[in-house]
Amino acid sequence: MTVNVQQEDARHAVIRCESVYKIFGSNAASVLESSNGVVDSKKFLEAGLIVGVNNVSLEVYQGELLVIMGLSGSGKSTLLRCISRLTDATAGKIIVDGQDLLALNHKQLIELRRNKMGMVFQSFGLLPHKTVLENIAFPLQVKGSSTRDSISRAMEMVKLVGLDGRENYFPRELSGGQQQRVGIARSLAVEPDIWFLDEPFSALDPLIRKEMQDEFLRLQAVLGKTILFVTHDFDEALRLADRIAIMKDGVVEQLDTPANIVLHPATEYVRKFTEDVPREKVLRVESVMDAPDPDEVLGDLRIPMDALVDSVAEQILGEEKPVAVVDSNGNMVGTLHSSHVIKVLFGGRSEATDQQ
Repeated sequence: MTVNVQQEDARHAVIRCESVYKIFGSNAASVLESSNGVVDSKKFLEAGLIVGVNNVSLEVYQGELLVIMGLSGSGKSTLLRCISRLTDATAGKIIVDGQDLLALNHKQLIELRRNKMGMVFQSFGLLPHKTVLENIAFPLQVKGSSTRDSISRAMEMVKLVGLDGRENYFPRELSGGQQQRVGIARSLAVEPDIWFLDEPFSALDPLIRKEMQDEFLRLQAVLGKTILFVTHDFDEALRLADRIAIMKDGVVEQLDTPANIVLHPATEYVRKFTEDVPREKVLRVESVMDAPDPDEVLGDLRIPMDALVDSVAEQILGEEKPVAVVDSNGNMVGTLHSSHVIKVLFGGRSEATDQQ
């Protein structure tokens, strides 16, 4: 889903960060204040301080999946922990659903997490002595739900993540991918509005990881959560993200759609980070299609406008005639010619791509 500036202005920002800093070390707040907000990571390191997050301002919109990515030590997980207030920011504002997160007391913060937030981390954190069903029901019982209601809700989540028949298994009896599904189901059981995921699939082997990404996309299509997803894997970010924030040394180098980050890198670091990414993996059909021509004879194939060019290229190149491009309601919104796909795959750039 591509989000343009006008759409962003019209959407509700569920999370807003304003000049957020996280500096590790003694006297971090006073040193930051004396720097007037101008933070040089190397100079701070010489002073015995580590810069985790450096002057980050961003917004996350209702129903958006924002991926935060970067290499190890870039600050991506630290930023996520600040936004969820698992770590207290050194300075700045973090507004979550209209509430100033840094102004909440401990009790208010717990209530916000219980009622609004779900979290999934790389380590599954399952209770080994409880079954799948009991693990999923546990946070509901902590909230005060009755055993009957929590078990009923947990069974719904079991079915949602495709673990039917395994609800009475213990974690040790599950594969890594299945354990991860339990972790996802447990975080979803409390019906969070905001979902934080920190490298949730990185411990899985490639095949299971791909399956979990597919499952995650299916769940998001059904649930429409507001999601912050941390990863160091660019291919994973491209598959999942509405927008991507690329971090380096605590700074957000660029925050944009996957296509714009690849096609129009804002900094030299982002250019190098993305230079080997094939454009067909980020360009959607709507970016290279033509306007409908009533006189044009089309083939029988119909392609969704939000499909990645990479996913439909083989089908289109096998067609002798141009194909119809349709929206989510099946209405024709354009046509796609094989010549456009060839330009994307083998060089050159269509006018539509240049206009992105």
